[in-house]
Amino acid sequence: MQQNYTFNKWSQKLKLLAASTFILTNLVTFTPTVQAATLMKLGSSGDNVVTLQKELVNLGYTVGPIDGIFGSKTFSAVENFQQNDHLQVDGIVGPLTQSALDKDQSIQASQASVTNSPTIDGIIAKANSLLGTPYLWGGTTPNGFDCSGFTQYVFASQGIDLPRTSQDQAKVGTSVSYGDLKPGDLVFFSTAGNGTIDHVGIYLGNSQFISATTHKGVAIYPLTLSYWLNAYKGAQRVL
Repeated sequence: MQQNYTFNKWSQKLKLLAASTFILTNLVTFTPTVQAATLMKLGSSGDNVVTLQKELVNLGYTVGPIDGIFGSKTFSAVENFQQNDHLQVDGIVGPLTQSALDKDQSIQASQASVTNSPTIDGIIAKANSLLGTPYLWGGTTPNGFDCSGFTQYVFASQGIDLPRTSQDQAKVGTSVSYGDLKPGDLVFFSTAGNGTIDHVGIYLGNSQFISATTHKGVAIYPLTLSYWLNAYKGAQRVL
């Protein structure tokens, strides 16, 4: 009887030891994976940063030039994204921040696929592919665009002809109210503040539009910024 009791006692100890070993092994295995995760932070550079910058711009954040350098503007954009997504605000892109970026990109893509026609999807995709193209007065090619040259080029890629200037483009299609804006609509502005249309962009949805501007080239802007709201003159639906 004493022998069976001793055997059972040692058996229980061995089971506990085995369980502890399993837990420790898994902890040791898991920890390096977290530590090895790619981090992007102030001073980082390379293709991963280019992808990050494009993702942030696509979500409406300002990163400065899309140049693969994690500078102060990209850092601020990451902080703003983290704050809006209720993440820890540290300006560092680790696994949690990257996961949130991927999720938001997926949601935006799924929303676009539900509401947009193939032609609109093509226009949005073509416009986004030209992000970072420099501004060039009179430019109509990927070597450089002005605002109306950019919209004309993007729409032409889908077989739609637009006039050359923003004022003439504002006469094409059907007028659309601000509250009825849809992706693919042309949005017009008077940046000089004199009421004359002198700028045009393409509405992307989620209160964002893409346009070629003098100091950023092709970039995405929030339409809700006071600068653009004050300059806004209307929209036309060509599609």
